[in-house]
Amino acid sequence: MDVKKRTEGARRYPTPALEKGLDVLELLSSESNGLTKTDVARKLGRTVSEVFRMLVCLETRGYIARSGGDERYSLTLHLFKLAYQHPPIERLTTEALPIMQQVTRQINQSCHLGVLDGDRVVIIAQANPPFSSSGFYVKAGGIGDLMRSTTGQVILAYQTSEVSSRAIKLWCKHNGTRALGDLDQHLAKIKQRGFDERKSYEVEGVINISFPVLDDRGYGVAALSVPFLQRVGDSTTSSTVKRVLGKASSALSEAIGGVDKPKSP
Repeated sequence: MDVKKRTEGARRYPTPALEKGLDVLELLSSESNGLTKTDVARKLGRTVSEVFRMLVCLETRGYIARSGGDERYSLTLHLFKLAYQHPPIERLTTEALPIMQQVTRQINQSCHLGVLDGDRVVIIAQANPPFSSSGFYVKAGGIGDLMRSTTGQVILAYQTSEVSSRAIKLWCKHNGTRALGDLDQHLAKIKQRGFDERKSYEVEGVINISFPVLDDRGYGVAALSVPFLQRVGDSTTSSTVKRVLGKASSALSEAIGGVDKPKSP
């Protein structure tokens, strides 16, 4: 639901307590260091007494927790657990994990599965190679920036124009800036190639390689990705990763009832 419709709904059917609770959860989701109750009240434009009962309720239900000497509130993994248990996500991860584990055994690199959540990328599953004590990985539950995520942009490339436009507009709003001028061309190139491969936005030496997981209409529901790090003496190359990951993404697409190969643009 877009912001306009959500606002109209709130006006027609006001639920003040629920609105306050959701405001708190959305606020804490963007604060990695947590917030005190005074901080929460100030940022939401409410009094401490207004947010106190809401914080107590959310803490009691396990959605938030306090830590540190100043008792800062932070989100727990409860929301992630609920999302993970949602049938489509649960099925996706159940089908994905054996395939991902096979990928890690073949290439001796980590592998993760990400989905799009608004203008963010959420990692819902991750697998590490069984025979390596070093490497780079992205942990399950991690949240990435849409414009700095190969996983996210691959999913975006396989969306309808309406879905991709909505995600981009939401990202622009949250970040107070415009999307890159060549984004459309970049997404078209991803769809033409069937995958994306580019240097990590955050870690020197890591090459992010990502393939789409497609539904029965050929739209991207997720992406399988490998943050490839070339090890000295390891015969695995980026070409090896692309071959293995391409087959894995097709296998996962088929396993969830989707198409095994992207449609030609």
